[in-house]
Amino acid sequence: MKISVLVPTFRRPADLARCMSALQRQQRAPDEVVVVVRPDDEATLACLHDPAVKGALPLRIALVEVPGQVAALNRGLDVATGDVIAITDDDAAPRPDWAQRIVATFEADPRLGALGGRDWVHQRGRVLDGARPLVGKVRRSGRIIGNHHLGVGGAREVDLLKGANMSYRREAVRTIRFDNRLRGAGAQVHNDMAFSMSVKNAGWKLVYDPQVAVDHFPAERFDDDRRDAQTMQAVRNAAYNLHLILRDALPPMRREAAWWWYALVGTRVYPGMAHALLALASRHSSTTLSRWRAVRTGAHEARRAAR
Repeated sequence: MKISVLVPTFRRPADLARCMSALQRQQRAPDEVVVVVRPDDEATLACLHDPAVKGALPLRIALVEVPGQVAALNRGLDVATGDVIAITDDDAAPRPDWAQRIVATFEADPRLGALGGRDWVHQRGRVLDGARPLVGKVRRSGRIIGNHHLGVGGAREVDLLKGANMSYRREAVRTIRFDNRLRGAGAQVHNDMAFSMSVKNAGWKLVYDPQVAVDHFPAERFDDDRRDAQTMQAVRNAAYNLHLILRDALPPMRREAAWWWYALVGTRVYPGMAHALLALASRHSSTTLSRWRAVRTGAHEARRAAR
């Protein structure tokens, strides 16, 4: 079984060099490494032409003109030739047994369409080492349970995967692509959720195994969706993406339940009416209320777009 590794990248050459170094150390060498880069990203192109960065990797550089992660990932899917396409971020470093575990798992189960694993997050000089048994699930309410970076236990079926560490059987994604309706100047938040849920809805198994691991060093994003200071436009875009995906992926009764749960209850990231009312008694009310308005605007726009 042939494995292609797909890495979309933009203006993070130092992070990419670390990722490539990790791929050079794989116990089971990848058959192909596809790095998708913008043609105007000169620093990254120079990095990829450095012999120390490339090493002996079977590197293919794929250029993409359209900005955004969705376009880059779709370009990579079009170029990759492996039976399995393993996707990781440029700010991640797969552990030495990563590719070996991925290939072995796909070979063992012909019904497996996608495999995800833990991304060990390195943040502010420490590793987030919490433990969560529940990973990658959509609750009846529509609430999303992620926890891919904290998952423990054995391999199990899930509803969605995380983009820093997810692999797909070529046959499962032959007619599926990342959703270009999703909003965002760069990250296009939740594109990984949309893609993985599409594979599951097509009848394939999605499995999460925390032993299939990468180290993740969250790097700067060069758009409105900055990790440390999202703009309200980025919040609105993320809410739009979330609701568009849920309306596509869930059956009618569950999608309506999700709509009302997020409208009335919500989460810290996507506050509902309950959060807005609590904020009125808080000294941080203006920030929470601004976020609530952005979330509800994005949600209503997604509802209209899905009709």
